[in-house]
Amino acid sequence: MTKAELLALTPADFDFENQTVTNSKSYQRLKGRDVVTSPKTKKSNRVIKMPQFLSEEMEDCMKLFYSLKPTDRLFPVTKHYLCHEMDRGCKAAGVKRIRIHDLRHSHVSLLIDRGFTALAIGERVGHESEKITYRYAHLFPSRQTEMAECLNFERTGIEAEENTSDGGKEVCQ
Repeated sequence: MTKAELLALTPADFDFENQTVTNSKSYQRLKGRDVVTSPKTKKSNRVIKMPQFLSEEMEDCMKLFYSLKPTDRLFPVTKHYLCHEMDRGCKAAGVKRIRIHDLRHSHVSLLIDRGFTALAIGERVGHESEKITYRYAHLFPSRQTEMAECLNFERTGIEAEENTSDGGKEVCQ
């Protein structure tokens, strides 16, 4: 997600049973006021399959809030504050400064390295491309699950198994 998409998230956007998060809005701070609008492009409106570890961590995180309403913003901070904290964390850890948006690039790079198509990745991250959108109207739903399972493997080392056509098992790698 972009910073603006992340900062607009509410508990109502999460479906922990299906391990998805719906991206349907964007946050901005305009003239000292918090403003939540629709995302900047049509492709930004999407349902993202989360890896199991992230779904569990977000569910646990929300349980820590006192009287959290379904429409409350989960991260009630500004983009400036988020970037400042990232800079502070990088400095404290003694690592080269990276931007919040660089995490998005790293996510895309990892998925490319894992062999996912540009089309599948573009749908996952909400990239707007008239050429691809015009030529291809949909993706196979299993690709979202496969991406989430592979990200889960990257984080936890726990391999997901898939049934193959010959009745055997195939490991997601």
